Amino acid sequence: MFSGGGSNQYARLKTNLRLALNRLKLLEKKKTELAQKARREIAEYLATGKEERARIRVEHIIREDYLVEAMEMLEMYCDLLLARFGLLEQMKTMDEGLEEAITSIIWATPRLQADIGELKVITEQFTAKFGKQYVAAVKENQFNTVNDKLIRKLSVQAPKRLLVEQYLIEIAKSHKISYEPDPRVMMEEGGTGTLLDFGMDNSRNLGPGGGTGGFGGGNVGGGGGGFAAPPIATEPPPPIYPERGQRFQDYENSSLDHSMEVRHSCVVIVAPSYPDFK
Repeated sequence: MFSGGGSNQYARLKTNLRLALNRLKLLEKKKTELAQKARREIAEYLATGKEERARIRVEHIIREDYLVEAMEMLEMYCDLLLARFGLLEQMKTMDEGLEEAITSIIWATPRLQADIGELKVITEQFTAKFGKQYVAAVKENQFNTVNDKLIRKLSVQAPKRLLVEQYLIEIAKSHKISYEPDPRVMMEEGGTGTLLDFGMDNSRNLGPGGGTGGFGGGNVGGGGGGFAAPPIATEPPPPIYPERGQRFQDYENSSLDHSMEVRHSCVVIVAPSYPDFK
């Protein structure tokens, strides 16, 4: 809790949350405009055959895109705290509905306070409310309450080569420039080597027993000619940055298993027959 002048401290906290919210929006807009300009420069590099230089510039764009996504998340957290500010004023202990927002802001402050000075002031006010030991532990994410996606977006690791190639492919496509991605990168990191055509007619890939060729069975399949169906992937490549969906998947699977158990354990009740009184 704030030691003295609680109402003034809370008013100051609300003001800084609003200031941080506005500054985040301005920075997001500025960085998005700069990223568009950088994409045009990369397209020029690709058009003139300077692919290695384009790859270096793409890594910078990827980091800037991640930074913008992180700022959008912090903007959402500031908005959430403002919407639930009454709860923030009244709570004596950390509320589960606000814990992720508060701890994520505290964790991100050392990484963004150079551009967003209001975050430093907000963290200082959280320190006055929750204590130095708690804030120090949050900065190390000892409670595992900081958003995992935010941690990934603000990490200092270099982007994967496959992601760099995918960026180059999209930039070349949007600027109508011919570009052949590095086949070694596309294959060794789970890529297919070519862009997937999501507009392909699904009737061409009907699998065994029904299709237009390549597989035995079906009206036209079997022998040689016709359109050869593409091979069926045994397992899709894992995502580059997996999202927090495993918990829901586990819950869904457990719910499905439970429903199957209920169905198998059902007992059919037959109504008794009564004699026909005459």
